[in-house]
Amino acid sequence: MDKTIAFLTAPEGIERVELTDPWDAVTGAGHSATLLSTEPGTVQTFDHLDKAETRPVDGLVKDASVDDFDALVLPGGVANPDALRMDADAVAFIKAFVESGKPVAAICHAPWTLIEAGVLKGRTLASWPSLQTDLRNAGATWKDEEVVVDGNLITSRNPDDLPAFTKALLDALG
Repeated sequence: MDKTIAFLTAPEGIERVELTDPWDAVTGAGHSATLLSTEPGTVQTFDHLDKAETRPVDGLVKDASVDDFDALVLPGGVANPDALRMDADAVAFIKAFVESGKPVAAICHAPWTLIEAGVLKGRTLASWPSLQTDLRNAGATWKDEEVVVDGNLITSRNPDDLPAFTKALLDALG
């Protein structure tokens, strides 16, 4: 069954492979992908600190409804989740998505947005190692593992974990 997956990013600072690898896996499995952002136009991806490709935005998070999607993917990059956690519409969308019970997949620095949404108390996650204190302070347990699945949350540490991350996402989609 074709499912629709939301990918939420800020306008820039997205780690390219953390967007493109899950996107390609989802669409390759016959699902639809929609790029949501906080601003219209395009988003700028990066290969670490170097500009990479741009991608067109399909819709604005302020206009999006959790009911329209079957899962949410939150790519990392340092600047991307840092900007998203400052956007009230993005934080509200992420909070509603986690609370819906639908799959939410966050990689690398993306769990910062989950912290801001206040949805991590009692949850177990993986992330980029520098987030572990932030996650613990938010009431979560941090694990240094390539992928951690805790209920509807799927998390990974970094781009090296993308094969396990995308497999867990596809498994969650059924």
